[in-house]
Amino acid sequence: MEDGWVMIEVKNLCKYYGDYKAVDNLNFRIGEGEIVGFLGLNGAGKSTTMNMLTGYLAASCGQILIAGKDILEEPKKVKKAIGYLPEVPPLYPDMTVMEYLSFMYELKGVKQPRREHLQEICTLAGIDKVSGRLIGNLSKGYRQRVGIAYALVGNPPILILDEPTAGLDPKQIMDIRELIVRLGRKHTIMLSTHILSEVQAVCRRIIVINAGKIVADGNTDSIAAELSGERGLIARIEGPRGEVAAALRNMPGVRKVQCRQTQEKNVYEYTLSEEGGADLRRSLFTLLAARSWPLLACRSTEYTLEEMFIRLTDSGVSAEENQQTV
Repeated sequence: MEDGWVMIEVKNLCKYYGDYKAVDNLNFRIGEGEIVGFLGLNGAGKSTTMNMLTGYLAASCGQILIAGKDILEEPKKVKKAIGYLPEVPPLYPDMTVMEYLSFMYELKGVKQPRREHLQEICTLAGIDKVSGRLIGNLSKGYRQRVGIAYALVGNPPILILDEPTAGLDPKQIMDIRELIVRLGRKHTIMLSTHILSEVQAVCRRIIVINAGKIVADGNTDSIAAELSGERGLIARIEGPRGEVAAALRNMPGVRKVQCRQTQEKNVYEYTLSEEGGADLRRSLFTLLAARSWPLLACRSTEYTLEEMFIRLTDSGVSAEENQQTV
């Protein structure tokens, strides 16, 4: 978490449905100005957690603090601090965009000057040109923008967005991502999504939940490093196998070299394990350039975001536990 004011703090949060524990003892903090991705499989407890954070659902146990205020002790103040976009936005298709936002303005008891405030929101959400149209006649992308505008009514410092790009086409997804990044300059944002490329595009930090428990919390690079364990490079090199392998083993910072054949003639894939946190990229480039051995591909041995997500949600092993279980 970045330094600064804590906007969301969750302590030992639980939710039971009968004997079923949907959310199991969650603890996390989100600081002012952070954009945090909240990830998990269907049924992992994401929407349940978000509904408890926004006050739509009561927690079975634990504490939720929003901008330092307890949601149970000061529910009205807490709800005014949060703009919530559920997975299915609560839109009224027979209203125009401006009629709907004006209705929400009244419902939320907003004090800012109505006309200026709603016009500012429409401009920010990119719906000013359709503000006089019926919501039912808008495309899915514009309806999603209207939902985000609804969350912005009252200018809350915290935005909680549940699957904000669900069902959109690639162009609409890109537009909504750009909007979220712009909103992140003035708001703390918690974003739930299944689209991992979306997380990479907009989020500085991720929280991964599985079976109601947090299994990872941090930036993607640090989590990938913890899960991957031994760091290194995988390089696809064209050249005589024995000579290349011997030269790689003699490189400074290389602890171990493994080799496998590829489908291309005289091309092999070498896995280089680092020693003592060495960065092998520059040494590898210098070596191959000096020997005129073409480098056809190179990547880190650390997990990609997709591999990381599957690892965490498939086994339920946390990033911390991974060091003991790998």
